Order: sequence, then C-alpha cells, then structure tokens
Amino acid sequence: MKKGIIGKKVGMTQIFDEVGNVIPVTVIETTPNTVVQIKTIEKDGYNAIQLGYGEIKDKHINKPKKGHFSKANLTPKKHLREFRVENIENYKVGDEVKADIFQAGEKIDVQGITKGKGFQGVIKRHGQHRGPMGHGSMYHRRPGSMGSTSTPGRVFKGKKLPGHMGKNTVTIQNLDVVKVDMDKNVILIKGSVPGAKGAILKIKSAVKAIN
Repeated sequence: MKKGIIGKKVGMTQIFDEVGNVIPVTVIETTPNTVVQIKTIEKDGYNAIQLGYGEIKDKHINKPKKGHFSKANLTPKKHLREFRVENIENYKVGDEVKADIFQAGEKIDVQGITKGKGFQGVIKRHGQHRGPMGHGSMYHRRPGSMGSTSTPGRVFKGKKLPGHMGKNTVTIQNLDVVKVDMDKNVILIKGSVPGAKGAILKIKSAVKAIN
C-alpha cells in the first residue's frame, strides 16, 4: 500500500536492540500532517493526496496559497508535499496523517535536500587527484586537460569542473523503520538520511522494497 508523510530531521542517535547490538538511527519528527487537497484520476489524471506540515502566519504566505488553503477551509501550512496513493477513498480534506501509518520493520524511501557546500573545486566536488606539489610544478588543484586544441576545439559536455556542490534533491531507498514513538511523534530510521538538522523530509513507502 502506498503511503507517505512529511517530517523534520531532528538528528542522529543510537539505540540498542534486544540482544544489545547498537543501531544508528535518524530521528524524524512527524507532527500530524493535514490533508490539504485530494487529486483524482477523473480530474487530474492520477490519484494523490497533498499534505501540509508546519504552522505559518497568514502574513507570510502569498495570495494564491492563501486561496488554496481557504478553499480547503484550513489554516495555512508551511510545507506542502504530494504523495501518490492507490485508494483516495481512505482520505478526505482536513484529515490528519500521523506517524503510526508506518510500523517497525517496514521499508521506506526518504527524500530530502542535501547539505549545501557552496562553490567547490574538482578535488572536493569530484574526488579528483591533485598535481605534484613540488619540483617547479605549477599545476596543483586545477581541473586538468580541457581537451585537444584544433579538434574538436571545444570542451566536451559532462567535463567535471568546479562549481556549486550540494543542495541537491536526493532519495535514499529501502531504509528500515526501527521504531515509531507516537508519544513524541517521531520515527526512528536505521542509518542516515539526506539533509542537515531541521531539514524537511518526504517519507514514503519503498518503491523497490527488498525483503
């Protein structure tokens, strides 16, 4: 069954299983999400629900979004994400989606935006080797050959060069749900997930579940 929820990355810690093994986990806070919109095959061409997460003041949203929430008769939400579902009959606008839609042992995919590293050179960005640091060498951390001169006389597409690093949307697949704590509204996921502390994450059922 396809399902999903929006959460916020709190950080990483570790817990112990029944036999005392250490399990590194990422703590994701999932304050109850609100169903803001329902999309149907008849109207939109596919079945999906739009969830809202986090509170925001009216003065901080633009008119189109304000109209979107007014149509649904809901208070504005800071973050909106869409999730494909197989059966929309289980949802209606205004419903709350909580962390208990997932259970310990389930496989999930987590999507987030990686940490931004700013402008970086080829050594940090692409893992290239530097040139010799002595004996008169004047080529240390530069990107290397740009190609021959007359033919083809240009730089090939895909050449690894310095540039903006990080801040990419990345999905980590087939992560394990270790624990769901409804008292604290958190999900503990085995391993790391994209993003810095406080990053907004999209958690959904694994599309390539491996048993």
